[in-house]
Amino acid sequence: MFEELDTVVLTHNVDDHGLKAGDMGAIVNIYKNGEAYEVEFVTASGDTVVLLTLVQKDISPVAKNEILHVRGFATQ
Repeated sequence: MFEELDTVVLTHNVDDHGLKAGDMGAIVNIYKNGEAYEVEFVTASGDTVVLLTLVQKDISPVAKNEILHVRGFATQ
């Protein structure tokens, strides 16, 4: 189970919002004891891209052996 402010990794693309599997976000709210999570995705400069309500299968914890990667993002 995740906690508020945990950094998480998106497990699949969310094409409607331009997000890709592997994008990182932060949990900003937890609903119904972990049935869903409000996750904020931001640019490297800290601008919010989108807030999404996701379920546990949509996100995974950051693994110790993962490396960060930066990619361009077209604002919508």
